[in-house]
Amino acid sequence: MDVVGRRPVSPAETSRANRGWWDGAADDYQAEHGGFLRDHGFIWCPEGLDEADARLLGDVTGRRVLEVGCGAGQCGRWLATQGAIVTGFDLSYRQLQHSRRIDLAVGTALPVVQADAEALPYRDGSFDLACSAFGALPFVADAGAVLTEVRRVLRPGGRFVFSVSHPIRWAFPDDPGPRGLTADRPYFDRAPYVEFSDGTPSYVEHHRTMGDWVGLIASSGLVLTGLVEPEWPGGHDRVWGGWSPLRGRVLPGTAIFQTVRD
Repeated sequence: MDVVGRRPVSPAETSRANRGWWDGAADDYQAEHGGFLRDHGFIWCPEGLDEADARLLGDVTGRRVLEVGCGAGQCGRWLATQGAIVTGFDLSYRQLQHSRRIDLAVGTALPVVQADAEALPYRDGSFDLACSAFGALPFVADAGAVLTEVRRVLRPGGRFVFSVSHPIRWAFPDDPGPRGLTADRPYFDRAPYVEFSDGTPSYVEHHRTMGDWVGLIASSGLVLTGLVEPEWPGGHDRVWGGWSPLRGRVLPGTAIFQTVRD
């Protein structure tokens, strides 16, 4: 029987649960959201902020770029069209199979590997830029380890830009309708959200407050240079889980952190 709860979950339990969940959910995820993400498009968040317009990464021409938690590689594929030298990784093998499927369909060849974000298989100073659009960071027990690893593989002056669910959302039900507008839990309760199958964690998502994220960035040796909280755009009526026009007009849904290795 599947149940939902909140309790501490170890890094190993988290990694095992989320690898299995994403392997099982990848087909449905790509079928539902693939058209919105596009085979080679860089969408930062359910609000639809497009890197083609936002340019949060700046000029990527000739830059070595790592996509953290790349899923089916849509963002990396778009970066390659802009002249970047891109590689990506993901915890889910099934997501990487979808990346290969898209490559075969559109004639691209995005290099990807299966890896855990808390222990990156890359040498120090390998990349000029790193990016992550809701990849890995919400789904790891130790986000500080991920930030430290990303810093390690960046060259001095390299930048890491990543998006996650806005921390304030944790205090509200994940409901796109009116119920999702009323807080029903403490913002400061950091117990992970856990789905269990036969008593074993099968999906885990970890919560950090805005202050937690700033502290983790600082302690990793990265420097916070900017924070974007995308507003819900007019005319955008797509519902994605708990993201919706109704909630988006009232509550921020996404936080995008811009950092640099000083």
